[in-house]
Amino acid sequence: MPRAGHTNLAEEPLARLSSVLGDLGPVVVAFSGGADSALVAAVATRVLGAGRVLCATAVSASLAPEDRDNCAALATEWGLRWVTVETHELEDPAYVRNDLDRCYHCKRELMDVLAPLAASEQATVVLGVNLDDLADHRPGQRAASERGAVFPLVNAGLDKATVREVSRTIGLRTWDRPAAACLASRVPHGTPVTFAVLERVAKAESSLRKLGFAALRVRHYGDAARIELPLDDLARALEVRTEIVAAVRSAGYRYVTVDLEGLRSGNLSRAALASTQELQ
Repeated sequence: MPRAGHTNLAEEPLARLSSVLGDLGPVVVAFSGGADSALVAAVATRVLGAGRVLCATAVSASLAPEDRDNCAALATEWGLRWVTVETHELEDPAYVRNDLDRCYHCKRELMDVLAPLAASEQATVVLGVNLDDLADHRPGQRAASERGAVFPLVNAGLDKATVREVSRTIGLRTWDRPAAACLASRVPHGTPVTFAVLERVAKAESSLRKLGFAALRVRHYGDAARIELPLDDLARALEVRTEIVAAVRSAGYRYVTVDLEGLRSGNLSRAALASTQELQ
């Protein structure tokens, strides 16, 4: 477990988070390997001890294989007590329908799977939700709260920037990890989420990462893929456009486009919400 000294900037929020986790007692951490859940897992393990912290990664077709591998690597590096659990959200017609509440059905499935683990551990399920997340359309948070999950980062008053600063200061390599989301977030609302679609998205994104693009989204529009990259990567994307086209077509797409507005997390949900409001 990294144990680098922390500065005054990180000291207070780290102390608050440690206090929140200490008061909770045993916890089951929904562990995606992103900056938020990684900080919760690391600090909980430090405060409570590995025997009282179980980090659980939900594995399904909506999880990119690289994300599962990253969780395994972090668990080994940091001495986390870690397990994988299988979720079956694709068996739920409400999830497959992919309306604006898709994430609600996903988190409901996750909580149903984690509940027996929490019971056996006499623990509370905790999620890596930060203050900034509360401002977005996140129906999954509602599903988790309804089933007794706790958000330690919110209770400790940490936003995303503070999560990254605390993580950097205490030596967690996840401090600058690009924001990620499940593969289903690449599918426009109203388009059914299927194994085949998620597999195509996963293959396209994996191929692009091998070309050196760390932060990206491949948005699925039938035969067309709309690639979102940070604006700083657009010039390089043009330089290697032939390789990008080949990589994405190898995943099964016929048309390959790059969004000139750049990478925007959650923009499909925001667009769908805006359209809904215009119709009301």
